[in-house]
Amino acid sequence: MSNQLTRAMHKIKKEILSLGAMVEDRFKKTIYAVKTDDLEQAIQIIETDYLVDAQEVEVEEECLKTLALYHPVATDLRLITAVIKINTDLERIADYAANIARRFKASGRNSNSFQYDYTAMADQAAKMLKLSLDALVSLDGNLAYKVREMDEKVNAMRNEAYSVMKEAILKNPEKVEEIINMYLISRHIERVGDHTKNIAEEVIYLIEGEIIRHS
Repeated sequence: MSNQLTRAMHKIKKEILSLGAMVEDRFKKTIYAVKTDDLEQAIQIIETDYLVDAQEVEVEEECLKTLALYHPVATDLRLITAVIKINTDLERIADYAANIARRFKASGRNSNSFQYDYTAMADQAAKMLKLSLDALVSLDGNLAYKVREMDEKVNAMRNEAYSVMKEAILKNPEKVEEIINMYLISRHIERVGDHTKNIAEEVIYLIEGEIIRHS
């Protein structure tokens, strides 16, 4: 039983890290598509979102099977609990990446379109995602706390985007739909930051055994 549980836990760790790498790659590709006006890339992200969904289900099923068969306790139980939540957050991040691609597609941008530079905001969210996954791999609590603190900067950038686009709507009311679509991209990036912070908080729970998300 002990060897079987060890193998099952190894498989769970491998699958959640594989999902994390997939989601990180998709988010980066989505932002690059927006930055470079690559509609084909954006459409590919939208049409392949099912791949993340399938992997998320696989991770959850593996966790539930391990709980049912081996009744893990202590550290193993805490890991499975954290992985189930991280799994959900990763799937939601992938959903937001697809939503960003959809908003970009719907905006129908051209040379006369409203432009907004998401680079700094997206880079911050991408860095948070990378560091949260690094913290999970190395069980680095300090790194997880750092990710938690970084979220405030993403929130501030979203607020800045709101102010800029609100002013743009007042000056260009004929472009209101287009500008709202572009604002929602910033909103989706901010939500990626939120879910990444959740991952960091689950890593802290995994290390310290304390739930800190409401602190």
